[in-house]
Amino acid sequence: MIKLKEVKILSPTGHLGFTPIEEESFWKGVNRKPDFICADSGSCDIGPYPLGADVAASPEEWQKHDLELMLLASRELDVPMIIGSASDTGTNRGVNQFARIIKDLAKKHELKPFKMATIYGDVQKETLLKRLEKGDVIEGLHGRPPLNKEILSRTDHIVAVMGVEPYIKALEEGADVIIAGRSSDVAVFAAPALWSGIPEDIAFYAGKVLECASFVAEPFAGKESVLGILREDEVIIEPMSNYQRATPESVASHAMYERIDPFIEWLPGGYIDMRGCVYEAIDEKRTRVRGSKFYRTPEYKIKLEGSGKVGERCFMIVGIRDPYLIANLDKVIEWSRKKVKEKFGESGYDLYYHVYGINGVMGELEPIQNPTPHEVGIIVEGIAPNLETAKELTYLAGRNFLYARLIGVKGTAGAAAFISDEVLVAHPAYEWTINHLVKVNDPLELFDIRFETVGGI
Repeated sequence: MIKLKEVKILSPTGHLGFTPIEEESFWKGVNRKPDFICADSGSCDIGPYPLGADVAASPEEWQKHDLELMLLASRELDVPMIIGSASDTGTNRGVNQFARIIKDLAKKHELKPFKMATIYGDVQKETLLKRLEKGDVIEGLHGRPPLNKEILSRTDHIVAVMGVEPYIKALEEGADVIIAGRSSDVAVFAAPALWSGIPEDIAFYAGKVLECASFVAEPFAGKESVLGILREDEVIIEPMSNYQRATPESVASHAMYERIDPFIEWLPGGYIDMRGCVYEAIDEKRTRVRGSKFYRTPEYKIKLEGSGKVGERCFMIVGIRDPYLIANLDKVIEWSRKKVKEKFGESGYDLYYHVYGINGVMGELEPIQNPTPHEVGIIVEGIAPNLETAKELTYLAGRNFLYARLIGVKGTAGAAAFISDEVLVAHPAYEWTINHLVKVNDPLELFDIRFETVGGI
């Protein structure tokens, strides 16, 4: 650990590789000579498929673009580069993929030797089964039951969400580049701050407001860089783009989002309490924050994320403009569902109707009741154990919008329109199976940290 009175952290993106970093604001931030360049590269927002199937959600070309910018800048400044949740999911595959890209880039640019740390956090089902057999309770979050064998049997891939300790260990060992598995977003930024001597109260809060980069500023923009300036009792947020500004309102609102309690952020080993935060505009572009607190919990718990395959999935797009059918859409969907049941029975598949123009986005939570759209778009979604069944039931459900038997319908041409009379094959359907907390005696025990020298001749 070192001791700095001021630490500057550059955050160039809220999700590395998801769409490319904006280069102008990035290099402007680099010119401010940050002490660390950090980025999160994963999210649950992408859904359970990438984790369960263990694939990336972002094109490698975009990931390479962002990694190349960060690597060249960090080597030019001789400061650490830190990436968390590598390649969208933070699985071992993602860590290995990013490590490979870093090696290729080092060779391409003939970089001098540097030390790279890779941090792995995949968790095997057998490891958790042994804990369950010993009587350990692995508690579920947000109403989920404790982990059990049945849940594990439905799970294909599991990752542990690391806190700051693996990053600090890598920094203590002299890592110049850190590529880490699934991580708390906050930890990617809080760890280098803590290692530099910034108090926990400030370091963890700074991690929260820096992890999504330009989302902390206004007007809204993605992929623009933001600089965090951390001192003993404050953090200053400054956007690097010419058109954005960090205001008390933008910083406070960003600090409050993505959680049930807007003032509490739970992390491995503790939580941030933001009820005492004071937001002060320094000028039109920068905001200073003071008053955050970090509290340790008696037990250290790490979140587990797991996903499992449900079945093969298909879509069919149906358009309706007939006002009579729109007014009786529930009966039309009932007819479609009935024809599928006649063929496939009551179970063994899933069938959904997403009605855009009425409640396609929010579903049952849609506050506007009884809307009167002039047209609607319906996405029929069919899920079954095999692809042929998924295709057939989706076709059957979609095409029966043409033949719904409603009293008063006299036309024979059908009242539905297809942008294309075909079923679209989608990624397989996966579900989140594990969102649980496991107690550990050592914050490092679920993680494997490796080091190697990269670059040079």
